Amino acid sequence: MSQPIAVDCIFEADGRIQIRRIKLDDHWLSVQQGRQWTDEQGHHTLVIISGHEAQEILLSPTTMQWQILPLRRTPPIVC
Repeated sequence: MSQPIAVDCIFEADGRIQIRRIKLDDHWLSVQQGRQWTDEQGHHTLVIISGHEAQEILLSPTTMQWQILPLRRTPPIVC
């Protein structure tokens, strides 16, 4: 099950998104950003919150809302 979140980010001219921080439980948390990819669900980004495992966040193209997804152990391979 996914959880809606607020995201502070920058949309780059080349289409990449730089995630600066996310808001969980009414607290803004800085993140380190990992890989990102786009598929039929939307724009996925892996982030690491200090002291936690990597998390996958998703920007839905239909709603333009961010959500944090349940952690998958293996991200999809994009060629």
